[in-house]
Amino acid sequence: MVRPKQRQRDMRFGSWNVRSLYRAGSFTAAARELARYKLDLVGVQDVRSDRGSTVGAGDYNFLYGKGNENHQLGIGFFVHHRIVSAVKRVEFVSDRVSYIVLRGRWVNIIVLNLHAPSEEKSDDSKDSFYEVLEQVFIIFLSTIGNSISIF
Repeated sequence: MVRPKQRQRDMRFGSWNVRSLYRAGSFTAAARELARYKLDLVGVQDVRSDRGSTVGAGDYNFLYGKGNENHQLGIGFFVHHRIVSAVKRVEFVSDRVSYIVLRGRWVNIIVLNLHAPSEEKSDDSKDSFYEVLEQVFIIFLSTIGNSISIF
């Protein structure tokens, strides 16, 4: 018996500052838009939720972290159902920094989702963001040693 050859497809990643997913129906509308572009994993910023959760939205699972109590900031990931089994871990480090670890064919893939403060924000806000980001890289390096490549 000859088995049909499975067609390999590259994963398509994206990033989107959605401005808000706080309104009713916005998860489904965002998922429809992502499906148009055939994206597998999308990091989103400005989710503006006061809690973290996982929600099904169309062909995607939406994993998101807590913003602040004023419905500001917050980040998350839309993960297509096709690759959801590859998700090993999702970490929401702060309302501006998160990462997801995907099981790849040969190595794990780490995707950072960052929402850096803009130029007009206070220096304290910017310093805090970069301190958290530095800690995340220290965790990566201590976990996997010097075998990390940053592109």
